[in-house]
Amino acid sequence: MNVCKRMVMFLVVVLLLSISTMYQPASAQSAQNIRIFLDGQEINSDVSPYVLPKVNLTLVPLRVIIEGLGAAVDWNQTSKSVTITWPETAIAMTIGQKYALVNGNQVPLDASVDSKQGRVMVPLRFVGEQLGLQVNWDQKAYTISLLSAGISPQPGGNNGNGDGSNNGGSQDLKAAWVSTIYNLDWPSSSAVGNSAKQQQEYINLLDELQGMGLNSVFVQVRPSADAFYISKLVPWSKYISGASGKAPDYDPLAFMIEETHKRGMTFHAWFNPFRANTDTKIDKLDSTHVTKQHPEWIVQSGNLLYINPGIPEARQHIIDTIMEVVDNYDIDGVHLDDYFYPSNGVFNDDVTFRMYNNNHIATIPDWRRDNINEFVRQLGETIHRDKPQVSYGISPFGVWRNKAMDATGSDTKAGVTAYDNMYADVRAWITHGWIDYVAPQIYWSLSFSAARYDTLVDWWSNEVKGTKVKLYIGHSPYKLGTTEAGWQNAQEIINQLKYNKLHPEVSGDLFFSAKDLRKNPLGLIPALQAYYGQASSSIAS
Repeated sequence: MNVCKRMVMFLVVVLLLSISTMYQPASAQSAQNIRIFLDGQEINSDVSPYVLPKVNLTLVPLRVIIEGLGAAVDWNQTSKSVTITWPETAIAMTIGQKYALVNGNQVPLDASVDSKQGRVMVPLRFVGEQLGLQVNWDQKAYTISLLSAGISPQPGGNNGNGDGSNNGGSQDLKAAWVSTIYNLDWPSSSAVGNSAKQQQEYINLLDELQGMGLNSVFVQVRPSADAFYISKLVPWSKYISGASGKAPDYDPLAFMIEETHKRGMTFHAWFNPFRANTDTKIDKLDSTHVTKQHPEWIVQSGNLLYINPGIPEARQHIIDTIMEVVDNYDIDGVHLDDYFYPSNGVFNDDVTFRMYNNNHIATIPDWRRDNINEFVRQLGETIHRDKPQVSYGISPFGVWRNKAMDATGSDTKAGVTAYDNMYADVRAWITHGWIDYVAPQIYWSLSFSAARYDTLVDWWSNEVKGTKVKLYIGHSPYKLGTTEAGWQNAQEIINQLKYNKLHPEVSGDLFFSAKDLRKNPLGLIPALQAYYGQASSSIAS
């Protein structure tokens, strides 16, 4: 019964599918302009798509996706039926019937299987979902986008990057965050104070990440108002040497940059700008730590200590510490995460508001956003003045604002937003060109209703469109295997990467974090290797 993909082209009867669309009923004439994309590559049909207005279905050719997927098919001329065989799924349909048999079980269809010009017509959304495809309709562009769940994009397609590749784009950023706070990713707790072990761990980390297909690392060099580099302004981090202010016997940042560049990978220095300490205990912090040098700058929120963004001198101090790295090390980029104001809890800055509100801003929320805007702008100007080749970007929370709060926000229902809770007006940064890239943390699946991944990628793509600001997307492999909707299969990450390729504005991928990738959750490593076109490696799961 299985017929190879090559033989499908010689079938007398070409199979067709239909798609249940989300737009207003249209005529068969208007439906002829619908374009179809499979994994980002446009496919053509010898039978034009058309609409069944009464049931609001658009019918399109099956052949164009069957040949792309390599599924086995069998046409029975006598019974006028077709069977599609895909791993673990067999779908049988007959002309004139309004149901299908899926693995022998009868499943109703939205419309009867039909025939046009000698070709079989069956519901695409139904079949597509049974085969693991994601079906997306773009009303404005009048396009149907199909994302396969098991087939990597084929080379030679147009992915919108201008490089002719379709496997993630050889020039695209493919990176992992490397957290040093709490020794999460590097160095391990057992390597603290042991330079030889730290260096070997970093070499192993790079080799594994590169083996997955990644080409960049974003390493946290300022986890908590301290340093993984030689500094005259902040103390050495306890996460490298075991004690705040204690120097290691080598320069960790210089070593990491050299090893990263040896492999042709890029190195981005990641800074937590305003986090002062991960708890309220400061007795073991070095005397040069900001909590002791400038206690008047420090605000406690919950169990964390923050540097107050409302104090201009405090903001300048942070800029100066970042510029030590920019001026003294051969980094490729400066990266900030979303630690500005805390997203919840009390932040007591009423006195600061009265003292430093020189622009007479009416409300504390607007004043806080202005403080962050000034910091983002001034840091960018300083970096580009000293080293214009250094990339500068920020990774904000994945939702700028919900549509319910702002008509121009995303169609989401997030409990926290960058604008309203962290006082990060990312739109202003993009509009004014203060940053080179933005990397929103879109840590939800394609099926998470409150904040769908595709909804947010669409929104952020529209925000950067027409600007010089690049868009990278932050992914969350750490959620794989959890009970949250959509994270029960590693294919979720691959489908997200494929969805990115439908947007020419998306220039790369960032994964949080390195340790989660290295755990190979649900078999993610070979899936990434296949998607990025890497040869299989010997990385252990």
